[in-house]
Amino acid sequence: MNYKVERALENSRKKFIVIGILWVVIVILAVAPFSAALAEASQGGTYSFEILLEQLGKYITSPFSSFSIVFSSAYIGTFGKCILYFTIFYLIAVVVGLFKAAPKNEYTDIEHGSSGWAEHGEQYKVLSKKNGIILAEDNYLPLNKMGNINVLVVGRFWFW
Repeated sequence: MNYKVERALENSRKKFIVIGILWVVIVILAVAPFSAALAEASQGGTYSFEILLEQLGKYITSPFSSFSIVFSSAYIGTFGKCILYFTIFYLIAVVVGLFKAAPKNEYTDIEHGSSGWAEHGEQYKVLSKKNGIILAEDNYLPLNKMGNINVLVVGRFWFW
């Protein structure tokens, strides 16, 4: 199970920057206008859905002005609650996405059929580097080898 977490984090490392930038963009473009409209709709102790929709339309069209408004003393509490709830929801979605990106087994994304199984020229004890039946780049099965040199070719030949 540990390899799943390690591989998922390794594969998702580049995505964390995108996830962070997307969080900032959504906070500026959506959460700030919504929290400013919500604060104005609930002023005076009563909540008005009509004011919420009216102010939301106004603030959505100018998100940077609403982002500066939410840092005033009348709006900061509502903005803090909205950003907290959004961040919790966003983190849950990111964790679910990371678990979905986790490999199914420890051999996921490992290339099969390559000469990557040998290190430091070990394959040349069996194979030839220069001539014979082509197996992979710089890997040939020598024809003068003693024993069975049958080769199964998997794939297709392109000729026309």
